Parts: sequence; structure tokens; C-alpha cells
Amino acid sequence: MITVNNIYKSFDNIKIINDISTVFDKGKTNLIIGQSGSGKTVLMKCLLGLLDVDHGEILFDGKQFDKDNISTISNLRKKIGMVFQGSALFDSMTVLENIIFPLRMFSDNTDSEMISRAKKVINRVDLKDVDNKFPSEISGGMKKRVAIARAIVLNPKYLFCDEPNSGLDPKTAIIIDKLIKEITIEYDITTVINTHDMNSVMEIGDKIIFLVEGKKIWEGTNTEILNTDNQMINDFVYSSELFKKVKLTQKKN
Repeated sequence: MITVNNIYKSFDNIKIINDISTVFDKGKTNLIIGQSGSGKTVLMKCLLGLLDVDHGEILFDGKQFDKDNISTISNLRKKIGMVFQGSALFDSMTVLENIIFPLRMFSDNTDSEMISRAKKVINRVDLKDVDNKFPSEISGGMKKRVAIARAIVLNPKYLFCDEPNSGLDPKTAIIIDKLIKEITIEYDITTVINTHDMNSVMEIGDKIIFLVEGKKIWEGTNTEILNTDNQMINDFVYSSELFKKVKLTQKKN
């Protein structure tokens, strides 16, 4: 669980994150949504410790980590998995080498132990016969699976995903969503996802927070988001013709 208490973040006296408080639940997929410029990326960077907040606190399972203590930060880093928007795989490394990389950085495992662990997560994300392939030799959907495998290879307590469906076709995007959801439940991870994909919101949104200009305007579940009276979130959710039709169907029923 990650608890956020009244955090602020500004750049050049412009507030980007403005008094946000929320709880990202363990074993749940917690989604951060909002338009471009709403503060989603800055909020995630604050959660990851890449940016220091100006005020407020962020607690990991009730503990506030000392940013000046290198040992504490290192221990927290070992508990965090990250799926980047563009997968961020190393082009010069094979799939297996990409997944082993965090183990080489943060574990004392032997080579055979690292290979065994990497192959286990490769199997978990349903990848076959790709161990020795390079990122340029596999599809976009496969790259996302590799990125997820790399993110969970250290068995993290917290998983962060930045636009995990970016660049994927709708069918593959749904598959990746379901995989992230399954892994979250299976390993009881606190998963935080930045997204603007409404299909993801509807498919796996256990908890959703909606940001507008750095403020948390609404929070709830993927069921509640369809029935809210909040006009700003309705304008966001039903901005596409498809979801407008969904709304009309709901009213008729």
C-alpha cells in the first residue's frame, strides 16, 4: 500500500501537483487518469522518488523513506518494478539478458539462479522461444511482455506502469491489461498505472483517481466512474463517440 498525504510539487512557482491525498491499495490496479498536462507523470515521478515533493508525505506500507539514506533508498528500489511507456529494453541485449539485468544490479544470485528466475517470469508472461531474440526481432506486444517480466523478476511489492498500452492495437492492449491485473492479484502487488486509455479504465480500474491541473477531482472504481455526476470526469470519459454511445445506452436502460 502507498499512502499519499497532502503532497505539492511546483516548478518555477507553478503548481503541478496541488494538495493530492489518496491511498493506492495493495493487490489492486490503481489507475491515474487525466488529460495531457494534468500532472499524471509528475505524480508518478514523485511516488518513485525521482522528484522530491515540496510539502506532504508519501508512505510505503506506513513508512516514509529517508531520501538522504542511500541504504534505505537502495532497499526501496529493490521492491519497485517499473514498466516504461516505450518498454525501454536494451537493444543490444537479448530478451533473456534484458530480464536478468535487474538481478545483476540488485541481487547476489549466481548465474544459474538468475537464468532460472528469468525463465520463470518469461513463462509467467506467456512468452515462448524468444530468450535469445533481440528487441528488434519481436513484436510490440512481446516487448511489453518482456518489460513486464523484467519489472517483476525481483518479485517487487510495488509495480508502476507508465502508459503500458501505448502503441499497441486494441486486442493486444486488452491482453496486456489482463496480464498486469493477473500479476497484481497473484503476487499481491500495489500496482499504479498512468493511462489515458479508457478501455484500461473499464477493464482493470479497481481504483481510479482523476487529475485536473494537478488536483485530484474524483476517485472511485470503474463501475462508479460510469455513474458519477461529476461533469468534468463525464466530459473526459465520454469524449469519444464510442463512449458517448455507451452513455446513451445506459440512459435508455
